Amino acid sequence: MPQTVLLAEDDRAIRHALERALTLEGYQVTAVADGVEALAQAHKSPPDVLVLDVMMPGIDGLQVCRVLRAEGDRTPILMLTALVETADRIAGLDAGADDYVVKPFDVEEVFARLRALLRRTHPDAPAPAREDPQPPARHIEAAGIRMDPQARRAWRGDRELELTRTEFELLELLVRNAGIVLDHSTIYDRIWGYDFGPGSKNLAVYVGYLRRKLDEPGAPQLIHTVRGVGYVLRED
Repeated sequence: MPQTVLLAEDDRAIRHALERALTLEGYQVTAVADGVEALAQAHKSPPDVLVLDVMMPGIDGLQVCRVLRAEGDRTPILMLTALVETADRIAGLDAGADDYVVKPFDVEEVFARLRALLRRTHPDAPAPAREDPQPPARHIEAAGIRMDPQARRAWRGDRELELTRTEFELLELLVRNAGIVLDHSTIYDRIWGYDFGPGSKNLAVYVGYLRRKLDEPGAPQLIHTVRGVGYVLRED
């Protein structure tokens, strides 16, 4: 069965072009022109992934995202935006988006980001059967962070962290490799499945947002930047 995409874009030319490109790529696409239609369609027939324009009349993409997340809908969301400031991208992450593409965009980048989002939520093949009869450890811990990957919950000390899907996966990667400097390419490949190149600020935005959720007054910073290389989790 083809994977389903709900596309909400008020610019007719962009909507038609992207709908055609996604259809030719093999997706089953439902295209709507505003946020009201997007919410109605998402409730009527939940898609595998949503592609939402940020700036739409009436209910915009951020509001659509907030409504769905408030309802407990965890369908991956890719935002399309002409806003390039870090604060604007953070607003999208705040609303619950999983990734974003800045206009004007290359359609191949949209395809790559959609593949990465769908791999994380709808893997093509089941995991191989474990020969070891012992179940994996439920919790992983490092630098004062405790995570339950199965339940997708995380704590710093006694405080539970409210994390988006991408934030959780980024933190899990850092915790599992605590004390090891992970370069940008490795993180992009493990989290997004695609290296968007040295000009992308996507990773820096997510790291900054994750730091704000982790950091506590008087407590040591946990995620450290190694300039020109990447990031490492350690408690200094």
